[in-house]
Amino acid sequence: MSDVVWRSPSTGMWRARRLVLLLIGVPTTAVVAIVVGVAGAAPAGAAAAAVGAVATAVVGWLLWRRYRAWGYAERADDLLIRRGIMVRRLSVVPYGRMQFIDVTAGPIDRMYGLATVQLHTAAAATDARIPGLDRADAELLRDHLAALGEARATGL
Repeated sequence: MSDVVWRSPSTGMWRARRLVLLLIGVPTTAVVAIVVGVAGAAPAGAAAAAVGAVATAVVGWLLWRRYRAWGYAERADDLLIRRGIMVRRLSVVPYGRMQFIDVTAGPIDRMYGLATVQLHTAAAATDARIPGLDRADAELLRDHLAALGEARATGL
């Protein structure tokens, strides 16, 4: 599979995930540090703040790794989707097996102009989704995959 050209999500996906992390991690760390500092002593509050900062940094690193793990590649007869940090997964979705394709975007994704392409097949366990694409790219990919799916399904 060395001839496969992998495409990655938009950098906007990383910025959106980082924003969510900062909106949750920083206030949580501050509240815990203040509560521990008031209930105990100032050094305990400082230690709690340090632990919270390290935890936020570790979660940020894991989010970065998860962002970098996503990718997709279009081949002649199927679509490849890779993901996973510790357990790497590679899904192969034949174009002829696609039933429909969703393009979704939550509030933070819309703020960054992002969307997720979700592929649905007859198999109930299919988890073929490509997150973090630019909205226009997601719509083009949806239309392209739908056309390929129709062309391949007519031969079944």
